[in-house]
Amino acid sequence: MPKKRAKSVRAHKATQKEEDSDLKKAPHSFVIKSGNVGKYVQQLVKDVRKVMEPYTASKLKVKKWNRIKDFTTIAGYFNVTQILCFTRTDNYLNLRIIRQPRGPTLYFKVCEYSLTKDVESAMKSINRNCKQFDHQPLLVMKNLNIKTISMKLVTTVFQNLFPSINVNQVKLRRIRRCVLLFYDPETELIQFRHYNIRVVPTGLTPAVRKIIKKKKVPNLGNYKDISDYIENGGNLSESEAEFDGPLNEVVLPQEVSGVGNKIAKKSAIRLTELGPRMTLQLEKIEEGVCGGDVLFHNFKSKTPQEVKATEKRREAKRKLKEMRKKQQQENVMKKAKLKEEHKKKSLKGMEKAKQLKEEGTEADEDDLSKEPDEDVEEDDIEYYRQEVQAEPEPELFSKKRKSNFKSATKSKRFKKDDSPAQKKSDSKKSKMSALSKKKKENFSRTNKKFVSKKPKGKRLSSKSKSKFGNKKKRN
Repeated sequence: MPKKRAKSVRAHKATQKEEDSDLKKAPHSFVIKSGNVGKYVQQLVKDVRKVMEPYTASKLKVKKWNRIKDFTTIAGYFNVTQILCFTRTDNYLNLRIIRQPRGPTLYFKVCEYSLTKDVESAMKSINRNCKQFDHQPLLVMKNLNIKTISMKLVTTVFQNLFPSINVNQVKLRRIRRCVLLFYDPETELIQFRHYNIRVVPTGLTPAVRKIIKKKKVPNLGNYKDISDYIENGGNLSESEAEFDGPLNEVVLPQEVSGVGNKIAKKSAIRLTELGPRMTLQLEKIEEGVCGGDVLFHNFKSKTPQEVKATEKRREAKRKLKEMRKKQQQENVMKKAKLKEEHKKKSLKGMEKAKQLKEEGTEADEDDLSKEPDEDVEEDDIEYYRQEVQAEPEPELFSKKRKSNFKSATKSKRFKKDDSPAQKKSDSKKSKMSALSKKKKENFSRTNKKFVSKKPKGKRLSSKSKSKFGNKKKRN
């Protein structure tokens, strides 16, 4: 088998840099589930990841022991701006949209939902394209321009889920999908839908469009002339019929993929649902990441006194937070100063130790280099004559020790104890040793008197010895 050709490192790095610069600007998202949610909700998580592509972690693995805190800590490293978390209670399903890194957190109740496979099973023909999910979808919002603070916040959060599109620079080829958010003010529900966008040329009958699309000649055996096929509409059913009108017809400013789609010509826009579907209801809005004060609640209302109390609590928390920050900064500064002082002291001590070491080595070298003076030797000889009253030996004061180092203390076994108790014990030991010597001498003298002499006579033969022994045995 021939070896595969390796990719050039330079080209790979260049493409990686270009991608990184584009990716960092776009909003990224995590779609996760927390706790036991069931197999259908797990499939819903996968479908929502498909909607959020390509700027999402489509193959993110969530373990049982993983918590939201684990993902919030990692989010900054991967430039994640939103986390969509599905949780399930005994009564209903919840969706949390967390804005990273400082909040807010939006809580939605998922009233109804349908999976992608359920939507596809209800359709006769599925329009799929391999390049559908290569680019972000187009976001369309209806009735979300309400002036209340809660709805303004909801609209900004949904807008930040997907990257913004510049109308002057956008390429129509890349817009293949659409996400629709419809708000019903009467029921206060938000409908979530996901569609595929397809552009078809207008001015053609359905039969001709079918021939162009399939690029195959249909079965014309039942017709006398091709005009019958075109006039009858190609035997299309009511579900396959496509109704064009001024609402879905546009003039193309750019080239779009598809047969018959040309610049400055009318084309019709077709939307086919991809799924999933969700019906959402806003429950509450929290400050921060899943643990702050409740800014808005759809089902609970507070009195003015309770609002004032919550404001006081917020102010107290804010002041306490600022005070702790100041304390932390002061402690950091103190530690830094102490560290610098300790460093300076240690450097000074090291310099002093170095100097002392150098001085000690110089002094030792000077002592070794010095030679014994003759005057000192003469004084020692005279002192010896006066004390001993004799001439010293010539070898006694001829040489001195090379080193002046002497052991300060003698070992314990050579040290004598001159205490009275020790003297008594020594005298007793000497007396006992003398007595033992005398006893041994007397014993040896007495034993010499009673030593038996050997009898003079012939040796006994071996036969006599055996007889003597046998007689003894018989007796």
